[in-house]
Amino acid sequence: MSDASHDNLFDVAVIGGGLAGLSLAIQMADQGARAIVFEKQTYPFHKVCGEYVSMESWDFLKRLGLPLDTWELPRITRLNISSASGNTLSRELPLGGFGVSRHRLDHALAELARTRGVTVLESCRVDDVSYVEDYLTIETGLGTFRARVVAGAFGKRSNLDRKLKRQYQATVHAPEVNYVGVKYHVEADIPPDLIELHSFRDGYCGISRIEEGKSCMCYLTAAHNLREFRGNIRKMEENVLAQNPFLSEYFHKNRFLFPEPVTVSQVRIGSKPAVDNHIMMIGDAAGFVAPLSGNGMSMALRSAYLLSGPLQEFLDGRINRMQLEHQHATMWRRHFGMRIRFSRYLQRILGRECLTETAISALNLFPFAVKPMVRMTHGRPF
Repeated sequence: MSDASHDNLFDVAVIGGGLAGLSLAIQMADQGARAIVFEKQTYPFHKVCGEYVSMESWDFLKRLGLPLDTWELPRITRLNISSASGNTLSRELPLGGFGVSRHRLDHALAELARTRGVTVLESCRVDDVSYVEDYLTIETGLGTFRARVVAGAFGKRSNLDRKLKRQYQATVHAPEVNYVGVKYHVEADIPPDLIELHSFRDGYCGISRIEEGKSCMCYLTAAHNLREFRGNIRKMEENVLAQNPFLSEYFHKNRFLFPEPVTVSQVRIGSKPAVDNHIMMIGDAAGFVAPLSGNGMSMALRSAYLLSGPLQEFLDGRINRMQLEHQHATMWRRHFGMRIRFSRYLQRILGRECLTETAISALNLFPFAVKPMVRMTHGRPF
C-alpha cells in the first residue's frame, strides 16, 4: 500500500479494542480526529476480568454515550473477604461500584465507536509498529496503516510485548511471580449488592453479580498451583481453591454457564513503561493490577480519559511529541503508580494463608483501618 493512501492514514491508531482503547478512540473522534482501532478478536467476546467497575467511572461512561441507567445493572456496596480457613471480614464499600460483563460492555463501546466515525477492525492482529519521519507505521494482517499517534491498549500480555522487549518494573524486594487468571459466569446465590473475595493458597477468587442475574467468578492463582496438577484446572480447583469452605460451596453448588473457563496465563502484577517506542500505553498495557484488588477496569477508562487531553494538544500542534510522551509518562506515575504498588502488596497478603488470617483478624479488631484500604483501590469520579 502506498504511504500516500489517505484511506490508511489516521490521526490516532489504537492497538486493542477493550475499555481503554475504545473509550480513547471515541473521545478522539468526538474531537474531530480520524481514529482507528485494531482488535484481534471478534465482538462480542469474553475476557478474563473481575467485571466490577468502580462508580468513579459511571459518569464518564455515560458521557461517552452508554445508556447505563437503562441496563439495570447491580449496584455493589458491600464487601466480604474470607481466608482459606473461612475466617471472614465484612464491610461497607465507601464508593462502591457496579457489575457488568466485558462481553456486553466492550461490544457496546465498539458499536458506539463506529457510530462516532471510528474505524474498528476486528480479527486484526498487529504484528509490528515502527517510527519513521514523525509517523508510526502499523503492520497488520489486513495491511499497513500509518498514524500520527499510536496508543497501546492491548491488555495484560501481547505479542507486541515480546516484539518491543518490554520489561515489568518490579517493586523493590518483591520477586516476580507469574499468575494464571481464570473466569466463569455462574448462577450463584449472592446478593446483588455484595462482592466477595475468597483467599486460597497463593491466590484468591472474587465473585459478584453482573447483568441478567448472572455472577462473575474470577480468580488469580500463582502458576505453580496449576503446574502442580499438570495443567488440570478442575483438579487444582478441587484440591487448592475448594479448601476454602466458601469456594468449596460455590464450586459444588453453582451452575457454571461456560462449557470451559476463560483463561489467561503468564500474568505479572506491576508496571511497564508508559511510553515504549513512541507508543502511548494505557490500561493493562501500561500496568496490571490484580483483579478486584486494584479496580483495573476503572483504571483503564481513567487512563484513556487522561490521555485524551494531551493527545488533542499534540494533534493541534500545541505540544510536540517529546512533550506528549513526557506528560503521559508523568500522568501515569502520578495517578496509578501507588494503586499498582498497593495492588501488589494486597495480592501478596491475599495469596498467603497466614498473612490473610492475620490481616482479617487485625482488621476485625481495628475496623477503622478498612476504609483507607478500600479507598486505595478506588479513585475519585471523573
